[in-house]
Amino acid sequence: MKILYGVQGTGNGHISRAREMARAFAALGAEVDFLFSGRPDNRYFDMDCFGPYQVRRGLTFVTENGEVNRWKTLARNHIATFLRDVRTLDVSGYDVVINDFEPVSAWAAKRQKVHTIGLSHQNAFLYDIPTLGRTWLDGMVLRGFAPASQSLGVHWFHFNQMILPPIVPMSEVGMDNDQSVLVYLPFENLQAVLELLTRFTQVHFYCYHPEAEEDRDYGNVSIRKLCREGFHYRLQRCCGVIANGGFELPSEAMSLGKKLLLKPLHGQYEQISNVMTLEMMGLASSMSYLDPAAVRNWLDSGSAGPVIVPDVGMGIARWVLSGNWYNCGELWQQLWERVEYPEVVQEAMVEWNGQHSPRRQHSVITTL
Repeated sequence: MKILYGVQGTGNGHISRAREMARAFAALGAEVDFLFSGRPDNRYFDMDCFGPYQVRRGLTFVTENGEVNRWKTLARNHIATFLRDVRTLDVSGYDVVINDFEPVSAWAAKRQKVHTIGLSHQNAFLYDIPTLGRTWLDGMVLRGFAPASQSLGVHWFHFNQMILPPIVPMSEVGMDNDQSVLVYLPFENLQAVLELLTRFTQVHFYCYHPEAEEDRDYGNVSIRKLCREGFHYRLQRCCGVIANGGFELPSEAMSLGKKLLLKPLHGQYEQISNVMTLEMMGLASSMSYLDPAAVRNWLDSGSAGPVIVPDVGMGIARWVLSGNWYNCGELWQQLWERVEYPEVVQEAMVEWNGQHSPRRQHSVITTL
């Protein structure tokens, strides 16, 4: 089976998920080609696991000071280039296209009638799950940005829908805790972040940011260039993470038992909904702006405990290679049965299930 895997490169979360899938497919001896879009060619890093991957311009979102700028997003996306890339990308030699919210490969596969499996956190929002701040335009973008023959979403809970658990690296819980805090707020102004963190002189922060051109110290803050290996070293050893409201970083942090303080990207309903969901589950605190009081309260709080998830990437890879793509029920059941939540989450989600009638017969409420 020959597979093309398209990945949205605007944020590092999609790429992190694709790394886990690349690992799983490689372990199974699958033939997979990767295509990335959404950022300039020279802005990708630590990409060796993908082999000789392709890059296209694609479509992206423009952010400024922690908020999506819709007008600049429209102005900076070159629609003519996107349409040309869709027309010229030949996917006819592939048995299936897997797509993580990447529009060029998705639309090329649709034009050439190649089966596409959409595998992303965004696809979870195609189902009936808790959301906040979603508009009709958001719904149109979600449905039309990267169309697929079938859609698999990943999320922190199934909400009685055909949604799979997060795809995270298999790591041991209980790494050394040096009481530092990892900070990753790439959509915020770096100087504004530093002004917030330097208020808390008794805490050592490691702040990874795309504006950092070199590693340096700024008071109690160690500023670091983006580096996957260094970032994950700090993630394993910190006591908590301050981040935006994306999906992959909170997922990995929770699997390691790290506490979370999240500031969602304004104008991005997905991030706003993510943060609302984690607060509902008792797994994160939030702030709507760079709020010193919120940071102080969070620093004084404890962790809910780890969320244990199985090797979801390997399970999905085996399912893809089986070719039985429209039979997802067994995969869904097997994965959720192996998810283990801390007690605070069990109580919150039992309460949620008591307030919502199951919409599918294959409910796995018993896995809580």
